[in-house]
Order: sequence, then C-alpha cells, then structure tokens
Amino acid sequence: MTFRSFCLATCAATLALGGCTASVAQDAPQAAAAPVPGEKRAKNVILFIGDGMGVSTVTAARIYAGQKLGQTGEEYVLPFETFEHLALVKTYNSNAQVPDSAGTASAMNTGVKTNIGMIGYAPVAINGDCRSGQGHELPLVSEEAREHGKALGIVSTARITHATPAAVYARSVNRDWENDAEIPEDQRGLGCTDIARQLMATPFDVALGGGSAAFFGKAKGGHRLDDGADLPRDWSTATGGSFVTTAAEMNAAPVGKPLFGLFSPSHMTYVVDRAADSSEPTLTDMTATAIGRLGSDPQGYYLMVESGRIDHGHHAGQAGYALEEAVEFARAIKWAIDNTDPEETLILVTADHSHVFTMAGYPRRGNDILGLVVPPEGGGEDGDTGDGPTLAADGKPYTTLGYGTGPGAIKPDAEGGRPMPETGVRAHQQAAIPTGSETHGGEDVALYANGPGAENVRGVMEQNLIYDVIRKAFGWED
Repeated sequence: MTFRSFCLATCAATLALGGCTASVAQDAPQAAAAPVPGEKRAKNVILFIGDGMGVSTVTAARIYAGQKLGQTGEEYVLPFETFEHLALVKTYNSNAQVPDSAGTASAMNTGVKTNIGMIGYAPVAINGDCRSGQGHELPLVSEEAREHGKALGIVSTARITHATPAAVYARSVNRDWENDAEIPEDQRGLGCTDIARQLMATPFDVALGGGSAAFFGKAKGGHRLDDGADLPRDWSTATGGSFVTTAAEMNAAPVGKPLFGLFSPSHMTYVVDRAADSSEPTLTDMTATAIGRLGSDPQGYYLMVESGRIDHGHHAGQAGYALEEAVEFARAIKWAIDNTDPEETLILVTADHSHVFTMAGYPRRGNDILGLVVPPEGGGEDGDTGDGPTLAADGKPYTTLGYGTGPGAIKPDAEGGRPMPETGVRAHQQAAIPTGSETHGGEDVALYANGPGAENVRGVMEQNLIYDVIRKAFGWED
C-alpha cells in the first residue's frame, strides 16, 4: 500500500464519524495537487515553524525588528518575506475550528488532518484512549526521509517532546504524554509509549531543544516513573552519540556522530529573560549547528526548526516576548538562507496556527509598536488631532497591540474604571475577554517558500498539503 492509498483508506474509514473533511491532500484541489512540469528536486528540506506566528505577528515582528535598527519599522523586510512563492494555509483540525499545535503539526508531517490534542494518529482515534489508536498510525515524512537515506534533524526552543517537534518523530493519542508519568495509570501497559522514549528510539542525527525533565527520573531532577531513569545515557551508549546540555558542549561535540542536546528542564529561556552569560544556545546557534552537521550527508536531509516560544509569549498576553522570539526566529532563517544552496534546498516558513493578536487604533508611521497609540499629524481616521496618545471613550489611552482573550482582560481599577495600559517589551497587553491563557486564533496563516519545489506553494491550501509539497520536492511520487 502506498502512502497515498493508506491515507485514502484511513479517511474512508473515518468518514462515518464526520472527522475526515479535507483530511487527505488528495481531497483538496488546491496547490500541490499536481507537480509543476519541469520542477527541480530538492536534496534538502528545512521546515521552519513559528509556533503561533500568524499574519498579525509577522506584521508586528517586521515593524519591531525595523525599529530595533532605528527605522520607522513598517518598511522593514523580514528575510523570508523575500521568497517569491507564498500561500495562505487553512489550519483547522479535523474536529476543531480553532486548532492546536498537535493537530496542525501532525497535518504537516503526515498529510492528514487529525483531532486537536493528538499526534500522528488518524482522527478515528480517541484522545487519551491508547487502544483506539492501534491500527490508525499515520505515516511520517521523517520516516520516509530515513528510508531514502536522508539525515534527520529536529530543533526547538520549546521542550523537544512538545507537540510541534514531537509531531516530527512520534505518535501519541494525547500530546501531554511527554514522559511515562504523564500517561494515566489506566492507560499504562496498553501499548502506548511516551514521547520522550519514542525520540530515543528514533534514528535522528540532530535533536536540540529544551525539556530534560521528561528524560530523567527523580534522581536527576526529572519526572519519569523510574527514579533512576537516564534515557540520554542509554541513548549515548546505544548510538555512540553525544549528549550535551550547554552551548559550549554543543559546539565542542565531535562530528560524524548523532547529537542530542537538552538545554533546560522545560522550555528554553525566553530571549527577553536571558542573561548575557546564559549557557543556552540561541535558536540561530542551534539551527547553524544542525545545518552544519546535516549538510555533510550525501543523501541530503529533512530538518524541522521551531520557534516554540512565540506561542508562549502570546499565551501569556505579552506581545514583546513573542516579538523578540519572532525576531530571533528570523535570524535563524536568515542564517539558513545564507548558508544553504537554493538550487538544492527547499526552505519553507510557516506557522502552525495564529493567535487572537491584534493591531488597533490609528497610530502614526513609526509609532512604537509596543507603545500607546499616537495619531498621525493632522489626525487619524477617528478624527483625533491631539498631540498626545489617542484616548478611548473612557478617557484612557490604549496600546496598538492587544488580545481578544487572555490574562490581561480589563479589570476595574480602584476608581472603577479601566486601568492605564502597560507598555514596553515586558508589558502585559490588555485583552477583551478574561481567560487564564490567551487563546489561539482560527484564521489562515502564511506559508513562504524558496528553492526546488517552492512553485507548489500557491493559492489557498489545506495545511496537510505541506506534506505533499515536501514529498514532491524530494521527488517521492506515488
């Protein structure tokens, strides 16, 4: 059975449940449905995922990056915005209008849309039910890459077992099963393996990120059921690879052997919060290390690079944190552009989903993107002609950036009115609806492409078609 026929059979079995609408790339007549005549094949594919980097985040990051360089910001161009090929991507999960990272990352890596909260299983599986997934495992593009002799790399600033990086190498009916202690007692021993152990069984060449606690027992500060568990030690013994925990160790690790790096117990430190002498590598450092090592493979490679903390900054309602992560993400992409051959490497830049992140008011050109709205000289659309910040109907100023939901929901101050908004890189932006964590958005995200196979990125695409774009670029036609 081919990959295509497997997916079609899976979808047919799921239609009765109403969970397979446009789940298979073949069902959607958009871009990548057929190869473009005369297209070149790629030796390498790099998939950059800015977690939560919706279009409003790209726009704000562009302005923020330009303003950090002393420009007004609006005219600035992020490195991937020079790519000629561009599409809009529909991100819904098979059972959710507004998606999560597990379902969206799975779509990109399997070619099939699946349920929210699940990784690598067809939507017939039930979230949290181990046995329901048996027989409904989806093919992974990383596995096919290994079958073709290609090297495999996974890089993230989140936990390496978190949903987006996990979707590259793992299958789990629940995204939270990152270590065995997270699997409920009634689901243990039924055939499901935690995500950390699945990574240790994956023949990767480079894996770099956060999340060491999932790989160790209590004796080494971890969360695994076995107090003495040390999965990296066992992995090093089995593979001869290097396990590293600092940027210095990463840079000094011998070449020619697999490299596994875990630089923090959970997610890696936000760019905003990093000390000058931090031992953690930057996303650009990790990307450069991965490409440098993978590039020596004569058969080429598949590399996924995630900026995971863009998403976390938004969930916290702190736009400055998200934008600093996005700027570092752009640096990593620029390094990849400058250090790969565009004739043999397809670079894809996208987001798994968006956020309810907005740019509001009528701020003047060059207005501080993290500041209060100040109208253009002569007034804005709302007729405000004052020299100071624009005032809302309650007589208080407001910021350009804000959220539809989140922990920054407006609460009355001591006088019963709206409090003054915070500004600056560490500010908590105000939100309209009170939620403990700001939520994802359901609108389309952008997909930027450059290199062999980039011509298949066009129009409005189902997210699972990114899998097709990758396979077509490699020349893997069913």
